[in-house]
Amino acid sequence: MPGSSQRKGAIRKKRGNPTAGSGGRIRQGLEGRGPTPKAVDRTKHPAHKRAKAKERAEERETRRRPVRKDTEATVEWVYGRNPVVEALRAGVPAAALHVAEGTERDARLREALLIATQHGISILEVPRPELDRVTAGGSHQGLAIQIPPYEYAHPDDLLDRAYNAHEVPLIVALDGVTDPRNLGAITRSAAAFGAHGVVVPERRAAQVSASAWKTSAGAAARIPVARATNLNRALKSYKDAGLLVIGLDMGGEVELPALEAATEPIVLVVGSEGKGLARLVRENCDLIVSIPMTSATESLNAGIATGVALYEISRRRAG
Repeated sequence: MPGSSQRKGAIRKKRGNPTAGSGGRIRQGLEGRGPTPKAVDRTKHPAHKRAKAKERAEERETRRRPVRKDTEATVEWVYGRNPVVEALRAGVPAAALHVAEGTERDARLREALLIATQHGISILEVPRPELDRVTAGGSHQGLAIQIPPYEYAHPDDLLDRAYNAHEVPLIVALDGVTDPRNLGAITRSAAAFGAHGVVVPERRAAQVSASAWKTSAGAAARIPVARATNLNRALKSYKDAGLLVIGLDMGGEVELPALEAATEPIVLVVGSEGKGLARLVRENCDLIVSIPMTSATESLNAGIATGVALYEISRRRAG
C-alpha cells in the first residue's frame, strides 16, 4: 500500500537523531541581565577607582573650607559717627559696638560708648583693617555697630496681640512700599496710634533694615512687623477672621473724614507713592478710602498718608 510506506517514511524521519541544541539554557541565561554596567559603576574598573578618589578629595576640601555662618550673611552694619550715635539714640538693637584702634575720641564717640555701656551692648576694639572689611570699605570714621537680623512675626500673631489685649484689631498692611525709611515712619505711626502691627510682603518690599530701625525711632522694638509670603492670601485670611480690609488710595469712593467704619476691626492697606495699590490687592479691599487734599498737592508720602489715616481712625475710636 503506497500510503502505508509513505507514513512509515515520515515516522522514520521523526524518529531520526534530533538536532543538537541548548534546550533553551542560553536564552534563559541571558534573560534579566540588562545592559552592561558603565565602567564607572564596575568596582574593579580603573574608572570607578578614579571616581572614588575624586569624591574623597572633594570631601577633604569641604572639611578644610571655613563654613560661613548665617549671621555673617544676614548681619547689617551701621557705620560713621553720626549714623551710629543716631541709631543708638533711637534704640536700634545693636549686637556690638566696634571701635577701630587708635580712633580719636570726640563727643560723638564718648556718647556712643556711654549709650552702649548703659544698654549692655558689647564694646569691641578692633584693628582698622578689620573695620574696613566688615563695612566693605565704607567711611566708618572708626565706628560701627552690628545689627542682628530682625525677627518677623506671623500675620496671625498681630490678631492674637489685639485679642489678648481685648482691643478692636487695627493692622497696617503695606503693598509695594520699598523705601525702608517709609517703613520706619509707618511703624512709628502705627505704634503712636494704637495699631497692633504692620504686615509687609516677603518680596519686592522694604524690610526692617538699619535704616528702617532709625526712622522708626525705636518703635520697631515696641510693635511687631509681620512678613507675609503672599499679601493677598494674608488679606483674605484677615477677612475670614472678620476684619474689614480698607485700601488707602487716591480716588477712593469714601473720603477719610466720612469713614464711619473706623470703629470696626480694620486692616488698613497702604500702596506705594507712584503706583498706589496693585490691582489684585485693590480687588481684595472692601472699601477704598482717600485723603482729601487741595488740588495743588498730587499725593502724600506713604508714611505721612498712613499717619494721617491712623490718626483719624484713632480719633474716631476714642470718641
